Amino acid sequence: MKYYIIAGEASGDLHGSNLMKAIKQKDAKAQFRFWGGDLMEAQGGTQVMHFKKRSFMGFLEVIFNIGTALKNIKYCKQDIEQYQPDALIFIDYSGFNLRIAKWAKPMGFKTHYYITPQVWASRESRVKAIKRDIDYMYVILPFVKDFYEKKHHYPVHFVGHPLIDAIANRELLDVDSFVAEFNLDVRPVILLLPGSRKQEIKKMLSVMLSVIDDFPEYQFVIGGAPSQDASFYQSIIKDTPVNFIPNRTYDLLSIANAALVTSGTATLETALFKVPQVVCYKGNWISYQIAKRIITLKYISLVNLIMDKEVVTELIQNDFNTKRLRTELQKILTPENREKMFMDYFELEKKLGGKGASKKAAELIISKSPSI
Repeated sequence: MKYYIIAGEASGDLHGSNLMKAIKQKDAKAQFRFWGGDLMEAQGGTQVMHFKKRSFMGFLEVIFNIGTALKNIKYCKQDIEQYQPDALIFIDYSGFNLRIAKWAKPMGFKTHYYITPQVWASRESRVKAIKRDIDYMYVILPFVKDFYEKKHHYPVHFVGHPLIDAIANRELLDVDSFVAEFNLDVRPVILLLPGSRKQEIKKMLSVMLSVIDDFPEYQFVIGGAPSQDASFYQSIIKDTPVNFIPNRTYDLLSIANAALVTSGTATLETALFKVPQVVCYKGNWISYQIAKRIITLKYISLVNLIMDKEVVTELIQNDFNTKRLRTELQKILTPENREKMFMDYFELEKKLGGKGASKKAAELIISKSPSI
């Protein structure tokens, strides 16, 4: 069967690659064409465009790049029509994918959405378009199933969160070799995860680095995103005493004592590794002012949203400064705060439904496709 998959950033590439792997286990003749990244490419098939070439963050940034985005949408439609897939699969990346879905459904393509757009957070009116344009929806958060089915009377499939599988199936780390390879010392590690896009890394990393001198008993390590070159990070790091290790986030989380994390998928990954964290976010001022007026949630981190309470501290916009960051980092290094956070993390993992998300999604996609 022919599958066309569209993912838009590093997390989508991860989930897309695991979905492709699960599909191949059920469909030995699977053929893939996709928009994704290195992880999806490693699963085989043909990559149309890498997410590095189309990663824009924030309302203002999207406006500045609208011409490129429209060209990509036009090209994607032409490519799908030429390929004629049996299943068209969207992974997050709502601004792009919902436009493709609106065109694809009337063209007769079966549309599957794996990892829903965050309509439960903002612009809830998009549910109307989803109900019209998406044949099958697979959600990975338990409260999102309730949002669709109870509030909007739209049946969806809860498959569990694919991060649980990604973490469980990772290759175990040889700590001694890892420490030697990257010349780490014996001090406990505080991990810095400043995001994956250039705009957010520029805003986040300099503030994260500003607290290093206050914690001399710890070594700080930056987890570099696969989408960015080391030279870009170095232009921000300069002479700051910090280690930089690219594309080894899970290995770093395996040895981290605490973490400062930019809001996004990484906050949930950090929680699943049971690493105490402070969640940080600072965006373009105009983009933030727009977002503040349309996002209706109490929290920005997935950890707090799933638990429906403040498990991790969120430092947003002006609250994300050296003084507050220093204070909150000190808190998560104390035994009593760490123990409470650990217990909440274990409860969080229970809520996510256990292993098998990619396998469940793959089975559902295949079962709803006419060619099998």
